[in-house]
Amino acid sequence: MADLNAIIIGAGAAGLMCAGEANKRGRRVLLLDRAAKVGQKIRISGGGRANFTNLYAAPENFLSENPRFCVSALARYTQHDFIALVERHGIAYHKREHGQLFCDGSAQQITDMLLDEARGVTIKTAINVKLVSQENSGFTVKTDHDSFTAESLVIATGGPSIPKMGASGFAYEIARQFGLKIINPRPGLVPLTFDADTMAALAGLTGVSLDATVSLGKVAFTEALLFTHRGLSGPVILQISSYWNAGDTITIDLLPGIDLLRHLKQAKDEQPRKEAHTVLAQLMPRRLAERMVDWTGCDGRLADASDKTLKRLADQINAWRITPVGSEGMRTAEVTVGGIDTGGLSSKTMEAKSVPGLYFIGEAVDVTGHLGGFNFQWAWASGHACGQVV
Repeated sequence: MADLNAIIIGAGAAGLMCAGEANKRGRRVLLLDRAAKVGQKIRISGGGRANFTNLYAAPENFLSENPRFCVSALARYTQHDFIALVERHGIAYHKREHGQLFCDGSAQQITDMLLDEARGVTIKTAINVKLVSQENSGFTVKTDHDSFTAESLVIATGGPSIPKMGASGFAYEIARQFGLKIINPRPGLVPLTFDADTMAALAGLTGVSLDATVSLGKVAFTEALLFTHRGLSGPVILQISSYWNAGDTITIDLLPGIDLLRHLKQAKDEQPRKEAHTVLAQLMPRRLAERMVDWTGCDGRLADASDKTLKRLADQINAWRITPVGSEGMRTAEVTVGGIDTGGLSSKTMEAKSVPGLYFIGEAVDVTGHLGGFNFQWAWASGHACGQVV
């Protein structure tokens, strides 16, 4: 194909957004993807309904070695801009807790909308990139079908999370090829796993769920926690996992907002014949209440429990310190934390500072959102920023 202005590799959220924006400017764009269909992660997101953005999206909802990098793109294309696009296309949606927005219907509606915005863009799927090189005329991309040359090259292939969806480290390979640095990639928004002794202690709790506050350093989240046969999961664990590194201990408050020691002492004064697990079961699932009482040796009547014993139980529940041994890894991680070092990119255009005409957008970049539609908003914002200039 001759006279291309831009080649975009990766037809996910960011790549589709970028293609649509460049298309509106009359640019001649080729969009390539190795999957048979575009928008694969969009399709499975939000349980098939696409949690496409969040009403409260702001820079503080994103992790990066440079927290300021995302500010410009997010300010120039906000969640409200994307919501307006969704509404113009007549897509019905609804709000859930924490400002998450989902399609009433299928996630495919978001992909169809982006394809409609990119009408005029040449899209080639089921195509594998073999080699990328820089020529005097721009960039040449050799594939298993043909070779293409364009003034600009945009890498929008994401990170290696969820490899079954075709994810890979391709973006990092291209970044290294052109001398850009990589912030060590690791799984984010992923369940955490524990050693055999801890798992034995948790046996029988699979399926138990409750709201909890999980903290690590100065970071804390309050959402649902789920006990699984592999360890701990649920939104609150996924959130904290993006901040967790090997060896870190997390602190879990299983009854956020309740001073359990005070509650137990009051129950002891008013209902001394009641057993601790009975009182506790009024506040949390019974199976978990019984396990916590067993762990701390606080069985029997409250009247027979010393204040020291009650404090031991309260501390176990209000400030349970536990050290994961790992996570379920990239296999189940919803996102990749880390990626291409933003120090080498323009925050306004996503262009590599040392390689004019080369751009990186979306999850490939060291910008990772919290759970709840934030990562899509980064895809829209970074794709939009790039689409204004390629």
